Amino acid sequence: MTDCLFCKIRDGQIPAEIVYQDEDVLAFNDVNPQAPVHVLIIPKKHIATINDLATDNAATIGKLYLAAKHIAAEHKIEDDGYRLVVNCNAMAGQTVYHIHLHLLGGRRMNWPPG
Repeated sequence: MTDCLFCKIRDGQIPAEIVYQDEDVLAFNDVNPQAPVHVLIIPKKHIATINDLATDNAATIGKLYLAAKHIAAEHKIEDDGYRLVVNCNAMAGQTVYHIHLHLLGGRRMNWPPG
């Protein structure tokens, strides 16, 4: 994918504040944070939306959640709590078409969300 913002971050073409990285996952601080901790966690493999997942992506998607657990612990928000959000397509608020988890924490989260 040549026009994907997150692929460009992954490839080092656009700078980002990286907070976690392994073979399959990259995580960086959101440039427009909605909470004191707002990290975007992406698979390094480009997958546009949840609708584009295949069964062979299951392990990679699981690794996103394991990365979230690790990042929450590093930010010391694992005990107070945090929220993980995935948006799928425009009506849900997806603006970058590369699957990503939003890890939000450091403040009380209300329910239902907007």
